[in-house]
Amino acid sequence: MTDEPFQCPDCQRFYKEHDRLIREFPTLKQQQELNWASMQSFRTLCGKVTDELQNKLSEIQDNKECVNFNELEITEAINDLENINAYLYSIEALMERIFDVKVSEKIEEKFKEIAGEIAPDPLNIDRLILNRLFHQASDFPDKKN
Repeated sequence: MTDEPFQCPDCQRFYKEHDRLIREFPTLKQQQELNWASMQSFRTLCGKVTDELQNKLSEIQDNKECVNFNELEITEAINDLENINAYLYSIEALMERIFDVKVSEKIEEKFKEIAGEIAPDPLNIDRLILNRLFHQASDFPDKKN
Protein backbone atom coordinates (compact mmCIF):
# COMPACT_ATOMS: atom_id res chain seq x y z
CA MET A 1 0.00 0.00 0.00
CA THR A 2 1.37 3.43 -0.91
CA ASP A 3 1.36 6.57 1.19
CA GLU A 4 -0.15 8.54 -1.68
CA PRO A 5 -3.78 9.60 -1.29
CA PHE A 6 -6.32 7.85 -3.49
CA GLN A 7 -7.02 9.61 -6.75
CA CYS A 8 -9.73 8.68 -9.22
CA PRO A 9 -8.56 7.77 -12.74
CA ASP A 10 -9.64 11.18 -14.09
CA CYS A 11 -7.54 12.97 -11.46
CA GLN A 12 -4.58 10.71 -12.16
CA ARG A 13 -4.82 11.48 -15.89
CA PHE A 14 -5.14 15.19 -15.15
CA TYR A 15 -2.05 15.29 -12.94
CA LYS A 16 -0.05 13.17 -15.37
CA GLU A 17 -0.93 15.53 -18.22
CA HIS A 18 -0.41 18.58 -16.00
CA ASP A 19 3.11 17.46 -15.10
CA ARG A 20 3.93 16.50 -18.71
CA LEU A 21 2.93 19.96 -19.94
CA ILE A 22 5.13 21.60 -17.31
CA ARG A 23 8.09 19.34 -18.20
CA GLU A 24 7.75 19.78 -21.96
CA PHE A 25 6.96 23.52 -21.88
CA PRO A 26 8.91 24.84 -18.88
CA THR A 27 9.24 28.53 -19.82
CA LEU A 28 6.82 31.43 -19.64
CA LYS A 29 7.00 31.92 -23.41
CA GLN A 30 6.31 28.23 -24.09
CA GLN A 31 3.38 28.22 -21.66
CA GLN A 32 1.97 31.35 -23.32
CA GLU A 33 2.20 29.75 -26.76
CA LEU A 34 0.83 26.41 -25.56
CA ASN A 35 -2.20 27.99 -23.95
CA TRP A 36 -2.89 30.14 -27.00
CA ALA A 37 -2.63 27.15 -29.36
CA SER A 38 -4.81 25.03 -27.09
CA MET A 39 -7.52 27.66 -26.96
CA GLN A 40 -7.39 28.23 -30.73
CA SER A 41 -7.62 24.51 -31.49
CA PHE A 42 -10.57 24.16 -29.09
CA ARG A 43 -12.32 27.08 -30.79
CA THR A 44 -11.60 25.71 -34.27
CA LEU A 45 -12.94 22.26 -33.40
CA CYS A 46 -16.08 23.65 -31.74
CA GLY A 47 -16.67 25.90 -34.75
CA LYS A 48 -16.35 23.05 -37.25
CA VAL A 49 -18.64 20.77 -35.24
CA THR A 50 -21.18 23.62 -34.93
CA ASP A 51 -21.11 24.09 -38.72
CA GLU A 52 -21.65 20.36 -39.30
CA LEU A 53 -24.53 20.26 -36.83
CA GLN A 54 -26.15 23.29 -38.46
CA ASN A 55 -25.98 21.44 -41.80
CA LYS A 56 -27.57 18.35 -40.21
CA LEU A 57 -30.28 20.53 -38.69
CA SER A 58 -31.02 22.02 -42.12
CA GLU A 59 -31.30 18.51 -43.56
CA ILE A 60 -33.76 17.51 -40.85
CA GLN A 61 -35.80 20.69 -41.29
CA ASP A 62 -35.90 20.11 -45.05
CA ASN A 63 -37.47 16.72 -44.24
CA LYS A 64 -34.48 14.79 -45.42
CA GLU A 65 -33.80 11.59 -43.59
CA CYS A 66 -31.27 11.83 -40.80
CA VAL A 67 -31.35 8.69 -38.70
CA ASN A 68 -28.47 9.40 -36.30
CA PHE A 69 -29.71 12.69 -34.82
CA ASN A 70 -32.90 14.31 -33.69
CA GLU A 71 -33.73 18.00 -34.03
CA LEU A 72 -33.84 18.77 -30.30
CA GLU A 73 -30.49 17.09 -29.64
CA ILE A 74 -28.82 19.03 -32.46
CA THR A 75 -30.40 22.35 -31.47
CA GLU A 76 -29.26 21.98 -27.85
CA ALA A 77 -25.75 21.00 -28.94
CA ILE A 78 -25.51 23.97 -31.32
CA ASN A 79 -26.60 26.35 -28.54
CA ASP A 80 -24.06 24.86 -26.13
CA LEU A 81 -21.24 25.02 -28.67
CA GLU A 82 -22.11 28.61 -29.60
CA ASN A 83 -21.92 29.50 -25.90
CA ILE A 84 -18.55 27.78 -25.60
CA ASN A 85 -17.27 29.73 -28.60
CA ALA A 86 -18.48 32.99 -27.06
CA TYR A 87 -16.64 32.14 -23.83
CA LEU A 88 -13.51 31.24 -25.80
CA TYR A 89 -13.60 34.62 -27.60
CA SER A 90 -13.78 36.32 -24.19
CA ILE A 91 -10.87 34.24 -22.91
CA GLU A 92 -8.93 35.10 -26.07
CA ALA A 93 -9.34 38.81 -25.39
CA LEU A 94 -8.02 38.31 -21.85
CA MET A 95 -5.18 36.06 -22.98
CA GLU A 96 -3.90 38.68 -25.41
CA ARG A 97 -2.79 40.60 -22.33
CA ILE A 98 -0.67 37.62 -21.26
CA PHE A 99 1.45 38.07 -24.39
CA ASP A 100 2.30 41.61 -23.30
CA VAL A 101 4.41 40.10 -20.52
CA LYS A 102 8.03 39.43 -21.44
CA VAL A 103 10.71 38.26 -19.00
CA SER A 104 14.50 38.09 -19.15
CA GLU A 105 16.45 34.92 -19.90
CA LYS A 106 17.33 34.69 -16.18
CA ILE A 107 13.65 34.55 -15.29
CA GLU A 108 13.00 31.96 -18.03
CA GLU A 109 15.75 29.84 -16.45
CA LYS A 110 13.99 30.17 -13.09
CA PHE A 111 10.82 28.88 -14.77
CA LYS A 112 12.78 25.84 -16.00
CA GLU A 113 14.26 25.25 -12.56
CA ILE A 114 10.89 25.38 -10.82
CA ALA A 115 9.30 23.21 -13.55
CA GLY A 116 11.88 20.52 -12.84
CA GLU A 117 11.05 20.67 -9.14
CA ILE A 118 7.26 20.57 -9.38
CA ALA A 119 7.01 18.13 -12.29
CA PRO A 120 10.07 15.91 -12.35
CA ASP A 121 10.49 13.39 -15.15
CA PRO A 122 8.83 10.17 -13.95
CA LEU A 123 11.32 8.12 -16.00
CA ASN A 124 14.38 9.82 -14.51
CA ILE A 125 16.58 7.03 -13.14
CA ASP A 126 16.95 8.71 -9.72
CA ARG A 127 13.19 9.01 -9.42
CA LEU A 128 12.68 5.37 -10.43
CA ILE A 129 15.16 4.25 -7.77
CA LEU A 130 13.48 6.40 -5.13
CA ASN A 131 10.05 5.12 -6.11
CA ARG A 132 11.29 1.55 -5.79
CA LEU A 133 12.73 2.26 -2.36
CA PHE A 134 9.66 4.11 -1.11
CA HIS A 135 7.06 1.75 -2.48
CA GLN A 136 9.00 -1.51 -2.60
CA ALA A 137 7.33 -2.23 -5.92
CA SER A 138 8.47 -2.79 -9.45
CA ASP A 139 8.66 0.21 -11.78
CA PHE A 140 7.43 -1.85 -14.67
CA PRO A 141 4.16 -3.82 -14.58
CA ASP A 142 5.57 -6.85 -16.42
CA LYS A 143 8.40 -7.43 -13.93
CA LYS A 144 8.24 -8.98 -10.51
CA ASN A 145 10.33 -7.28 -7.75
